[in-house]
Amino acid sequence: MKSIPQRTCIGCNEIKPKKELIRIVKNKEGQIFIDKTGKVNGRGAYICDKIECLEKAIKTKKLERTFETKIDEEIYNELRQTIS
Repeated sequence: MKSIPQRTCIGCNEIKPKKELIRIVKNKEGQIFIDKTGKVNGRGAYICDKIECLEKAIKTKKLERTFETKIDEEIYNELRQTIS
């Protein structure tokens, strides 16, 4: 039996199957974007498909700490549109 990859949401810290989460990636050039395929090279972070998790991650600056960089408001807005 093949195991299902599990990932932790950076908002609520719940462990869920990878397919249920949204992947955010920082590539070698330092660009941060949503990875719809789940296969883009780079540092990845996962978040639930809930606006509460995103707002909690923004409030605690969890994404900024994960990627070790300042994140533009437009990326947060793009995430809000993807989730809602």
